Amino acid sequence: MSQYTQPQQPYAPAQTPGTRPARNGLGISALVLGIIGTVSGLIPFFFWLAGILGLIALVLGLAGRGRAKRGEATNKGVTTFGAVLGLVSLILSVVGAVLTFKAVDDVVTDINKAVADSSASAKPATGGGAAGGTEGKKGEVLGAGDAAAYDDGLEISVGAPASYTADEFAIGHTKGNSAYTVSVVIENKGKEKFDATLVSVDARAGEDGVNAEQIFDGKVGEGFTGTVLPGKKITAEYAFDAPADAGNLTVEVTPGFDWDASQWDLKL
Repeated sequence: MSQYTQPQQPYAPAQTPGTRPARNGLGISALVLGIIGTVSGLIPFFFWLAGILGLIALVLGLAGRGRAKRGEATNKGVTTFGAVLGLVSLILSVVGAVLTFKAVDDVVTDINKAVADSSASAKPATGGGAAGGTEGKKGEVLGAGDAAAYDDGLEISVGAPASYTADEFAIGHTKGNSAYTVSVVIENKGKEKFDATLVSVDARAGEDGVNAEQIFDGKVGEGFTGTVLPGKKITAEYAFDAPADAGNLTVEVTPGFDWDASQWDLKL
């Protein structure tokens, strides 16, 4: 009787530990962010992006160099270059911020200077009123025919009020009230043309200073339009609605946003 021998199972070879893969991610990230940050630092007004990317690239680069020293990464050169680019990005960010803030400061200075130069015309002059008129002193209430002289050469005068009959389609006139027209003359004695479209004319009536509505109809209400060249003048008629018992009309003329208003106290 033959003896049966069971075949032996082959032994599995002992597993040798594999090599650990290199961890090069930090170095690659540092390089990419460093390149983007450096390019951003060369673009005006992108200094903030260069600063953020440069800081991240520098941190990642230094961490990547630590991995390379421990043998966990194999891209020491790439990591070092990424850290250097991160530092360059930070330097460009600081330079860009300084240049940007200086440029903004120069613009603000120029604007302030321009405003300061134009503000010379914002207040009535302390002297030099028009012939036959009074000086346009700040806070002074003028009379009919007087001129408010501004120190940029602008002169404004308001004539005496005249009774006015508004037509049946007039806007701003209340039945039972009286209507008056006043003539406003603007003369440009300065060297620059004057934009008359921004002139506003308002009025108050009586001792209580109630608002006198401006009347608009087919004859009055258009106001000032266009520009006034140096040496020229422009005239516009305004009509206002006042209570029948009002004894005076206070007319206020504002040449524009950069000028102070002047007032005329007119007897009705």
